[in-house]
Amino acid sequence: MDTSKHNLYTLFEQLGLPSDDASIERFARHYRLQNGQNLYQAQFWTEAQASFLRDAYEQDAEWAGALDALNSLIR
Repeated sequence: MDTSKHNLYTLFEQLGLPSDDASIERFARHYRLQNGQNLYQAQFWTEAQASFLRDAYEQDAEWAGALDALNSLIR
């Protein structure tokens, strides 16, 4: 059983990205989703990152809050 916390910081870690506050803020300033675009469809993800995000979005309720936070951050 997975007992790890699923939040914005651990989502960035899972994606292989720096997860400190300054790095997350920098990411949010640099990347934006287009209107109507799903989080996992953004062109700036690697194939592996997009696949993880798509799978987490479709199947893993554990990541729902973190995905919503990231989606809001770059919307």
